[in-house]
Amino acid sequence: MRHAVAVLVIGLCGGIGAGKSTVASLLAERGAHVIDVDAIGREVLTFDDVRDRIRDAFGEGVLAADGSVDRAALAGLVFAVDRGFGGDGRLADLEAISHPAINRELARRLDALAGDPPPLVVLDMAVLVESELGRLPDGRGYTQVIVVEADPEVRLARLADRGMSADDARARMAAQATDAERRTVADHVLTNNGDEAALDAKVNALWAALAGRA
Repeated sequence: MRHAVAVLVIGLCGGIGAGKSTVASLLAERGAHVIDVDAIGREVLTFDDVRDRIRDAFGEGVLAADGSVDRAALAGLVFAVDRGFGGDGRLADLEAISHPAINRELARRLDALAGDPPPLVVLDMAVLVESELGRLPDGRGYTQVIVVEADPEVRLARLADRGMSADDARARMAAQATDAERRTVADHVLTNNGDEAALDAKVNALWAALAGRA
């Protein structure tokens, strides 16, 4: 029998290079329990049932010599820049397999927190607006949304610092939801055009507001 989690669950999203992961870390420093949904996405690829469905959908070429999913080979099919980052429908095929598995794992982890709930839980995810990730049955998923955003030129500069080419960065940004689309679901918006000290101050104010609701 599943138990309701008596804790505020928040979805955290933002475009690539906006600083979403930094905000997640700052919230964790203040006591939030952060669940990296993108990491769960990588983890579920190791589940036997998910691996088998991916092999059936994408072919033996996406498996490594040891039978595990070769993430680089899979990404080459799903996110190839010259095909518009999934414009051929392959991204939808992958998400139809992986997203239900991710939500099942999210539900399991939230249930595990019921006995000793943290002040709040943050679901750190890249594709909140674009997916059903974190929207769990019986209202057990996120009920508020934090959006982290930054100007496009700021994001491009950050991605260049990570070693990403300008063309790759622009393609990845274009494949994601727009800032306007994210704002339509946002309860809180953090604009991160400055340094980490400025962002830290904004997270302080946000944490005070969230702690009052938790």
